[in-house]
Amino acid sequence: MTQANMALSGDEKAAARAEHHHHQWLAFSLTLPLICFLVFSFIAPIATLLFRSVYHPNVQQLIPHTIALLNEWQGKTLPNEQVMTRMALELKTLASKRQVGQLAQAINRNLPGAASSIKISARKLNKIDDETLLHQGEASLLKSHPAWKKKATWLAIKAAGQVFTSQYYLTALSLEENPQGNIQFNPENKLYIDLFFKTLKMALIVTGLTLLLGYPLAYYLAHVPSRTANILFIFVLLPFWTSILVRTTAWIALLQTHGVINSTLLWLNIIQHPLPLLYNQFSTILVMTHILLPLMILPLYSVMKGIDPYYVRAASSLGAKPTRVFCTVYFPMTFPGVSAGILLVFILFIGYFITPALVGGTDGQLISNIIAFHMQKSNNWALASALGALLLLFIIVLYWVFDRLTDPNKLKLV
Repeated sequence: MTQANMALSGDEKAAARAEHHHHQWLAFSLTLPLICFLVFSFIAPIATLLFRSVYHPNVQQLIPHTIALLNEWQGKTLPNEQVMTRMALELKTLASKRQVGQLAQAINRNLPGAASSIKISARKLNKIDDETLLHQGEASLLKSHPAWKKKATWLAIKAAGQVFTSQYYLTALSLEENPQGNIQFNPENKLYIDLFFKTLKMALIVTGLTLLLGYPLAYYLAHVPSRTANILFIFVLLPFWTSILVRTTAWIALLQTHGVINSTLLWLNIIQHPLPLLYNQFSTILVMTHILLPLMILPLYSVMKGIDPYYVRAASSLGAKPTRVFCTVYFPMTFPGVSAGILLVFILFIGYFITPALVGGTDGQLISNIIAFHMQKSNNWALASALGALLLLFIIVLYWVFDRLTDPNKLKLV
Protein backbone atom coordinates (compact mmCIF):
# COMPACT_ATOMS: atom_id res chain seq x y z
CA MET A 1 0.00 0.00 0.00
CA THR A 2 2.82 2.35 0.84
CA GLN A 3 4.58 1.59 -2.43
CA ALA A 4 1.37 2.25 -4.35
CA ASN A 5 0.95 5.58 -2.59
CA MET A 6 4.58 6.49 -3.34
CA ALA A 7 4.07 5.59 -7.01
CA LEU A 8 0.92 7.65 -7.10
CA SER A 9 2.73 10.52 -5.43
CA GLY A 10 5.50 10.28 -8.01
CA ASP A 11 2.95 10.40 -10.84
CA GLU A 12 1.31 13.46 -9.30
CA LYS A 13 4.67 15.22 -9.04
CA ALA A 14 5.45 14.42 -12.67
CA ALA A 15 2.03 15.72 -13.69
CA ALA A 16 2.53 18.87 -11.63
CA ARG A 17 5.92 19.48 -13.25
CA ALA A 18 4.45 18.93 -16.70
CA GLU A 19 1.65 21.38 -15.93
CA HIS A 20 4.19 23.91 -14.60
CA HIS A 21 6.26 23.66 -17.78
CA HIS A 22 3.08 24.01 -19.82
CA HIS A 23 2.19 27.24 -18.01
CA GLN A 24 5.72 28.57 -18.50
CA TRP A 25 5.60 27.93 -22.26
CA LEU A 26 2.13 29.45 -22.41
CA ALA A 27 3.34 32.59 -20.61
CA PHE A 28 6.37 32.78 -22.91
CA SER A 29 4.20 32.43 -26.02
CA LEU A 30 1.97 35.26 -24.80
CA THR A 31 4.93 37.57 -24.23
CA LEU A 32 6.74 36.55 -27.43
CA PRO A 33 5.07 39.25 -29.61
CA LEU A 34 6.15 41.91 -27.12
CA ILE A 35 9.70 40.53 -27.02
CA CYS A 36 9.87 40.55 -30.82
CA PHE A 37 8.55 44.10 -30.90
CA LEU A 38 11.20 45.26 -28.42
CA VAL A 39 13.96 43.49 -30.35
CA PHE A 40 13.01 45.01 -33.71
CA SER A 41 12.02 48.48 -32.49
CA PHE A 42 14.48 49.06 -29.65
CA ILE A 43 17.38 46.62 -29.33
CA ALA A 44 18.12 46.21 -33.06
CA PRO A 45 18.20 49.98 -33.83
CA ILE A 46 20.51 50.67 -30.88
CA ALA A 47 22.80 47.78 -31.86
CA THR A 48 22.86 49.09 -35.44
CA LEU A 49 23.67 52.58 -34.22
CA LEU A 50 26.58 51.33 -32.11
CA PHE A 51 27.88 49.19 -34.98
CA ARG A 52 27.64 51.98 -37.57
CA SER A 53 29.57 54.33 -35.28
CA VAL A 54 32.73 52.22 -35.71
CA TYR A 55 32.04 50.42 -39.03
CA HIS A 56 32.86 52.47 -42.13
CA PRO A 57 33.63 50.28 -45.19
CA ASN A 58 32.75 52.77 -47.95
CA VAL A 59 36.26 53.88 -48.90
CA GLN A 60 37.66 50.35 -48.66
CA GLN A 61 34.92 49.14 -51.03
CA LEU A 62 35.51 51.96 -53.51
CA ILE A 63 39.33 51.68 -53.77
CA PRO A 64 40.18 48.29 -52.21
CA HIS A 65 43.56 47.77 -53.90
CA THR A 66 44.84 51.24 -53.03
CA ILE A 67 43.81 50.84 -49.38
CA ALA A 68 45.48 47.42 -49.21
CA LEU A 69 48.76 48.94 -50.42
CA LEU A 70 48.42 52.02 -48.18
CA ASN A 71 48.05 49.79 -45.11
CA GLU A 72 51.68 48.77 -45.67
CA TRP A 73 52.80 52.39 -46.14
CA GLN A 74 54.60 53.89 -43.12
CA GLY A 75 53.70 57.50 -43.93
CA LYS A 76 57.24 58.90 -43.67
CA THR A 77 57.50 59.78 -47.37
CA LEU A 78 55.11 59.84 -50.32
CA PRO A 79 53.71 56.42 -51.37
CA ASN A 80 55.66 54.49 -53.99
CA GLU A 81 54.89 54.22 -57.70
CA GLN A 82 52.75 51.08 -57.25
CA VAL A 83 50.37 52.83 -54.88
CA MET A 84 49.98 55.89 -57.10
CA THR A 85 49.45 53.78 -60.22
CA ARG A 86 46.77 51.74 -58.50
CA MET A 87 45.12 54.93 -57.23
CA ALA A 88 45.06 56.38 -60.75
CA LEU A 89 43.47 53.22 -62.17
CA GLU A 90 40.82 53.04 -59.47
CA LEU A 91 40.01 56.73 -59.82
CA LYS A 92 39.46 56.19 -63.53
CA THR A 93 37.20 53.22 -62.76
CA LEU A 94 35.18 55.28 -60.28
CA ALA A 95 34.86 58.10 -62.80
CA SER A 96 33.46 55.71 -65.40
CA LYS A 97 30.95 54.40 -62.83
CA ARG A 98 30.14 57.92 -61.58
CA GLN A 99 31.10 57.03 -58.01
CA VAL A 100 33.87 59.60 -57.54
CA GLY A 101 31.52 61.80 -55.50
CA GLN A 102 31.17 59.11 -52.82
CA LEU A 103 34.95 58.80 -52.45
CA ALA A 104 35.47 62.57 -52.52
CA GLN A 105 32.84 63.10 -49.83
CA ALA A 106 34.36 60.43 -47.57
CA ILE A 107 37.92 61.77 -47.92
CA ASN A 108 36.77 65.35 -47.46
CA ARG A 109 35.59 64.50 -43.93
CA ASN A 110 39.18 63.70 -43.01
CA LEU A 111 40.78 66.47 -45.08
CA PRO A 112 38.56 69.47 -45.86
CA GLY A 113 39.05 70.60 -49.45
CA ALA A 114 40.14 67.18 -50.72
CA ALA A 115 36.86 66.61 -52.55
CA SER A 116 37.60 69.08 -55.33
CA SER A 117 41.11 67.73 -55.97
CA ILE A 118 39.81 64.15 -56.20
CA LYS A 119 37.03 65.09 -58.62
CA ILE A 120 39.38 67.14 -60.83
CA SER A 121 41.90 64.30 -60.95
CA ALA A 122 39.22 61.73 -61.75
CA ARG A 123 37.95 63.80 -64.71
CA LYS A 124 41.46 64.14 -66.12
CA LEU A 125 42.40 60.49 -65.57
CA ASN A 126 39.16 59.30 -67.17
CA LYS A 127 40.42 60.69 -70.49
CA ILE A 128 43.56 58.51 -70.39
CA ASP A 129 43.42 54.88 -71.54
CA ASP A 130 44.19 52.03 -69.15
CA GLU A 131 47.36 50.98 -70.94
CA THR A 132 48.92 54.41 -70.48
CA LEU A 133 47.93 54.50 -66.82
CA LEU A 134 49.51 51.09 -66.25
CA HIS A 135 52.90 52.43 -67.38
CA GLN A 136 52.59 56.11 -66.46
CA GLY A 137 50.10 56.04 -63.58
CA GLU A 138 52.30 57.86 -61.09
CA ALA A 139 53.16 60.68 -63.47
CA SER A 140 49.54 61.03 -64.63
CA LEU A 141 48.24 61.19 -61.07
CA LEU A 142 50.79 63.75 -59.90
CA LYS A 143 50.12 65.83 -63.00
CA SER A 144 46.35 65.77 -62.49
CA HIS A 145 46.48 67.82 -59.26
CA PRO A 146 49.15 69.16 -56.87
CA ALA A 147 47.34 67.61 -53.88
CA TRP A 148 48.83 64.18 -54.69
CA LYS A 149 52.28 65.55 -53.90
CA LYS A 150 51.24 66.16 -50.28
CA LYS A 151 51.49 63.51 -47.58
CA ALA A 152 48.35 64.87 -45.91
CA THR A 153 46.22 63.69 -48.84
CA TRP A 154 47.51 60.13 -48.60
CA LEU A 155 47.24 60.07 -44.81
CA ALA A 156 43.61 61.16 -45.10
CA ILE A 157 42.88 58.40 -47.64
CA LYS A 158 44.57 55.79 -45.44
CA ALA A 159 42.63 56.93 -42.37
CA ALA A 160 39.33 56.94 -44.27
CA GLY A 161 40.04 53.45 -45.60
CA GLN A 162 39.98 51.79 -42.19
CA VAL A 163 36.88 49.59 -42.00
CA PHE A 164 36.69 49.71 -38.19
CA THR A 165 37.69 53.05 -36.76
CA SER A 166 37.26 55.19 -33.66
CA GLN A 167 37.75 58.33 -35.72
CA TYR A 168 34.12 59.47 -35.47
CA TYR A 169 34.12 59.21 -31.69
CA LEU A 170 37.28 61.30 -31.63
CA THR A 171 35.66 63.87 -33.93
CA ALA A 172 32.57 64.00 -31.73
CA LEU A 173 34.75 64.66 -28.68
CA SER A 174 36.95 67.26 -30.48
CA LEU A 175 39.91 64.89 -30.43
CA GLU A 176 42.25 63.72 -33.16
CA GLU A 177 45.06 61.23 -33.70
CA ASN A 178 48.39 62.78 -34.60
CA PRO A 179 50.90 61.14 -37.02
CA GLN A 180 52.64 59.50 -34.04
CA GLY A 181 49.41 57.71 -33.09
CA ASN A 182 48.74 59.78 -29.95
CA ILE A 183 45.27 61.21 -29.25
CA GLN A 184 45.20 64.95 -28.64
CA PHE A 185 42.66 67.74 -28.29
CA ASN A 186 41.83 69.63 -31.47
CA PRO A 187 40.96 73.24 -30.56
CA GLU A 188 39.97 74.04 -34.15
CA ASN A 189 37.12 71.52 -34.15
CA LYS A 190 35.07 72.21 -31.02
CA LEU A 191 31.70 72.25 -32.77
CA TYR A 192 30.29 69.06 -31.31
CA ILE A 193 31.72 69.38 -27.81
CA ASP A 194 30.37 72.95 -27.66
CA LEU A 195 26.98 71.67 -28.79
CA PHE A 196 27.04 69.01 -26.08
CA PHE A 197 27.72 71.64 -23.42
CA LYS A 198 25.11 74.02 -24.86
CA THR A 199 22.53 71.24 -24.90
CA LEU A 200 23.43 70.35 -21.30
CA LYS A 201 23.16 73.99 -20.21
CA MET A 202 19.76 74.49 -21.88
CA ALA A 203 18.51 71.17 -20.50
CA LEU A 204 19.43 72.26 -16.97
CA ILE A 205 17.69 75.62 -17.48
CA VAL A 206 14.49 74.03 -18.81
CA THR A 207 14.52 71.40 -16.05
CA GLY A 208 14.98 74.10 -13.41
CA LEU A 209 12.16 76.23 -14.85
CA THR A 210 9.72 73.30 -15.05
CA LEU A 211 10.55 72.38 -11.43
CA LEU A 212 10.16 76.00 -10.31
CA LEU A 213 6.77 76.31 -12.03
CA GLY A 214 5.55 72.76 -11.55
CA TYR A 215 6.27 72.24 -7.85
CA PRO A 216 3.88 74.87 -6.45
CA LEU A 217 1.21 73.92 -8.99
CA ALA A 218 1.49 70.23 -8.10
CA TYR A 219 1.34 71.16 -4.41
CA TYR A 220 -1.82 73.16 -5.00
CA LEU A 221 -3.45 70.35 -7.01
CA ALA A 222 -2.59 67.83 -4.31
CA HIS A 223 -4.25 69.88 -1.54
CA VAL A 224 -7.41 71.26 -3.17
CA PRO A 225 -10.68 69.30 -3.20
CA SER A 226 -10.81 66.47 -5.73
CA ARG A 227 -13.48 68.16 -7.83
CA THR A 228 -11.36 71.30 -8.26
CA ALA A 229 -8.22 69.24 -8.89
CA ASN A 230 -9.94 67.24 -11.63
CA ILE A 231 -11.01 70.42 -13.42
CA LEU A 232 -7.55 71.96 -13.16
CA PHE A 233 -5.95 68.73 -14.37
CA ILE A 234 -7.75 69.21 -17.69
CA PHE A 235 -5.62 72.31 -18.29
CA VAL A 236 -2.46 70.44 -17.25
CA LEU A 237 -3.16 67.57 -19.64
CA LEU A 238 -4.53 69.73 -22.45
CA PRO A 239 -1.12 70.04 -24.19
CA PHE A 240 -1.00 66.23 -24.51
CA TRP A 241 -4.21 66.36 -26.55
CA THR A 242 -2.75 68.87 -29.01
CA SER A 243 -0.27 68.10 -31.78
CA ILE A 244 3.31 69.16 -31.06
CA LEU A 245 3.43 70.94 -34.43
CA VAL A 246 0.28 72.91 -33.62
CA ARG A 247 1.69 74.04 -30.28
CA THR A 248 5.03 74.98 -31.84
CA THR A 249 3.32 76.89 -34.65
CA ALA A 250 1.23 78.77 -32.09
CA TRP A 251 4.40 79.85 -30.29
CA ILE A 252 5.90 81.01 -33.59
CA ALA A 253 2.82 83.17 -34.15
CA LEU A 254 3.26 84.64 -30.66
CA LEU A 255 7.01 85.24 -30.75
CA GLN A 256 7.81 86.28 -34.32
CA THR A 257 8.87 89.84 -35.17
CA HIS A 258 5.37 90.95 -36.08
CA GLY A 259 3.67 88.43 -33.82
CA VAL A 260 1.13 88.91 -31.06
CA ILE A 261 3.59 89.77 -28.28
CA ASN A 262 5.68 92.29 -30.22
CA SER A 263 2.60 93.88 -31.81
CA THR A 264 0.97 94.30 -28.40
CA LEU A 265 4.08 95.78 -26.81
CA LEU A 266 4.51 98.20 -29.72
CA TRP A 267 0.85 99.21 -29.53
CA LEU A 268 1.21 99.90 -25.80
CA ASN A 269 4.41 101.94 -26.49
CA ILE A 270 6.36 99.73 -24.09
CA ILE A 271 9.00 99.08 -26.74
CA GLN A 272 10.06 101.06 -29.80
CA HIS A 273 11.38 98.16 -31.89
CA PRO A 274 10.36 94.49 -32.05
CA LEU A 275 12.20 92.24 -29.62
CA PRO A 276 14.20 89.24 -30.95
CA LEU A 277 12.03 86.62 -29.29
CA LEU A 278 12.27 83.93 -31.96
CA TYR A 279 15.04 81.80 -33.50
CA ASN A 280 17.38 81.92 -30.51
CA GLN A 281 18.04 80.08 -27.25
CA PHE A 282 15.36 82.08 -25.46
CA SER A 283 12.59 80.80 -27.74
CA THR A 284 13.83 77.20 -27.46
CA ILE A 285 13.90 77.37 -23.65
CA LEU A 286 10.48 79.04 -23.44
CA VAL A 287 8.68 76.67 -25.80
CA MET A 288 10.32 73.54 -24.40
CA THR A 289 9.43 74.61 -20.86
CA HIS A 290 5.78 74.86 -21.91
CA ILE A 291 5.87 71.47 -23.67
CA LEU A 292 7.62 69.57 -20.87
CA LEU A 293 5.94 71.20 -17.86
CA PRO A 294 3.18 68.54 -17.56
CA LEU A 295 5.83 65.82 -17.33
CA MET A 296 7.19 67.54 -14.23
CA ILE A 297 3.78 68.09 -12.65
CA LEU A 298 2.48 64.52 -12.97
CA PRO A 299 5.15 62.68 -10.92
CA LEU A 300 5.22 65.49 -8.35
CA TYR A 301 1.46 65.30 -7.95
CA SER A 302 1.46 61.51 -7.63
CA VAL A 303 4.00 61.62 -4.79
CA MET A 304 2.43 64.62 -3.01
CA LYS A 305 -0.98 63.02 -3.11
CA GLY A 306 0.35 60.01 -1.21
CA ILE A 307 1.98 62.00 1.61
CA ASP A 308 0.16 61.63 4.91
CA PRO A 309 -0.76 65.16 6.16
CA TYR A 310 -0.30 64.01 9.75
CA TYR A 311 3.48 64.22 9.33
CA VAL A 312 3.27 67.95 8.64
CA ARG A 313 0.76 68.47 11.44
CA ALA A 314 2.97 66.57 13.88
CA ALA A 315 5.98 68.70 13.01
CA SER A 316 3.94 71.90 13.40
CA SER A 317 2.51 70.76 16.73
CA LEU A 318 6.06 70.28 18.02
CA GLY A 319 6.79 73.95 17.37
CA ALA A 320 8.51 73.86 13.98
CA LYS A 321 7.97 76.91 11.79
CA PRO A 322 6.37 76.43 8.34
CA THR A 323 9.68 76.95 6.54
CA ARG A 324 11.41 74.32 8.66
CA VAL A 325 8.48 71.93 8.29
CA PHE A 326 8.69 72.24 4.53
CA CYS A 327 12.49 71.88 4.33
CA THR A 328 12.91 69.04 6.82
CA VAL A 329 9.66 67.10 6.52
CA TYR A 330 7.63 67.78 3.40
CA PHE A 331 10.26 68.36 0.70
CA PRO A 332 12.34 65.24 1.52
CA MET A 333 9.18 63.17 1.17
CA THR A 334 8.56 64.64 -2.31
CA PHE A 335 12.12 63.99 -3.47
CA PRO A 336 11.20 60.80 -5.42
CA GLY A 337 8.71 62.84 -7.45
CA VAL A 338 11.23 65.64 -7.93
CA SER A 339 13.84 63.17 -9.15
CA ALA A 340 11.41 61.43 -11.50
CA GLY A 341 10.27 64.75 -12.97
CA ILE A 342 13.84 65.96 -13.42
CA LEU A 343 14.80 62.72 -15.16
CA LEU A 344 11.80 62.80 -17.51
CA VAL A 345 12.22 66.45 -18.48
CA PHE A 346 16.00 66.31 -18.81
CA ILE A 347 16.10 63.18 -20.98
CA LEU A 348 13.21 64.23 -23.22
CA PHE A 349 14.70 67.69 -23.73
CA ILE A 350 18.03 66.25 -24.87
CA GLY A 351 16.27 64.05 -27.44
CA TYR A 352 13.96 66.72 -28.88
CA PHE A 353 14.84 68.06 -32.31
CA ILE A 354 11.59 69.11 -34.06
CA THR A 355 10.71 72.01 -31.77
CA PRO A 356 14.27 73.44 -31.50
CA ALA A 357 14.58 73.15 -35.28
CA LEU A 358 11.40 75.19 -35.79
CA VAL A 359 11.82 77.89 -33.13
CA GLY A 360 15.51 77.81 -32.22
CA GLY A 361 17.15 78.89 -35.46
CA THR A 362 20.93 78.56 -35.58
CA ASP A 363 21.49 79.72 -32.01
CA GLY A 364 18.90 77.42 -30.47
CA GLN A 365 19.94 74.16 -32.13
CA LEU A 366 20.70 71.14 -29.94
CA ILE A 367 22.97 68.16 -30.45
CA SER A 368 19.92 66.17 -31.59
CA ASN A 369 19.47 68.59 -34.50
CA ILE A 370 23.05 67.95 -35.64
CA ILE A 371 22.48 64.20 -35.43
CA ALA A 372 19.37 64.57 -37.59
CA PHE A 373 21.34 66.76 -40.04
CA HIS A 374 24.05 64.13 -40.52
CA MET A 375 21.46 61.38 -40.91
CA GLN A 376 19.22 63.21 -43.40
CA LYS A 377 21.38 65.68 -45.34
CA SER A 378 25.12 65.09 -45.08
CA ASN A 379 24.69 61.28 -45.13
CA ASN A 380 27.48 60.97 -42.57
CA TRP A 381 25.78 58.13 -40.73
CA ALA A 382 28.96 57.06 -38.94
CA LEU A 383 29.38 60.45 -37.24
CA ALA A 384 25.66 60.65 -36.49
CA SER A 385 25.84 57.18 -34.91
CA ALA A 386 28.87 58.17 -32.83
CA LEU A 387 27.10 61.31 -31.57
CA GLY A 388 23.98 59.27 -30.82
CA ALA A 389 26.00 56.61 -28.99
CA LEU A 390 27.66 59.26 -26.80
CA LEU A 391 24.26 60.77 -26.07
CA LEU A 392 22.93 57.32 -25.17
CA LEU A 393 25.90 56.72 -22.86
CA PHE A 394 25.28 60.04 -21.13
CA ILE A 395 21.61 59.18 -20.56
CA ILE A 396 22.51 55.74 -19.19
CA VAL A 397 24.93 57.32 -16.71
CA LEU A 398 22.26 59.86 -15.76
CA TYR A 399 19.73 57.10 -15.15
CA TRP A 400 22.28 55.16 -13.09
CA VAL A 401 22.79 58.22 -10.88
CA PHE A 402 19.01 58.65 -10.59
CA ASP A 403 18.61 54.99 -9.60
CA ARG A 404 21.22 55.41 -6.85
CA LEU A 405 19.73 58.63 -5.47
CA THR A 406 16.08 57.60 -5.38
CA ASP A 407 13.99 54.60 -4.40
CA PRO A 408 11.72 53.67 -7.34
CA ASN A 409 9.43 51.72 -4.96
CA LYS A 410 8.22 55.01 -3.47
CA LEU A 411 6.94 56.25 -6.83
CA LYS A 412 3.25 55.79 -7.61
CA LEU A 413 1.28 56.33 -10.79
CA VAL A 414 -1.50 58.89 -10.87
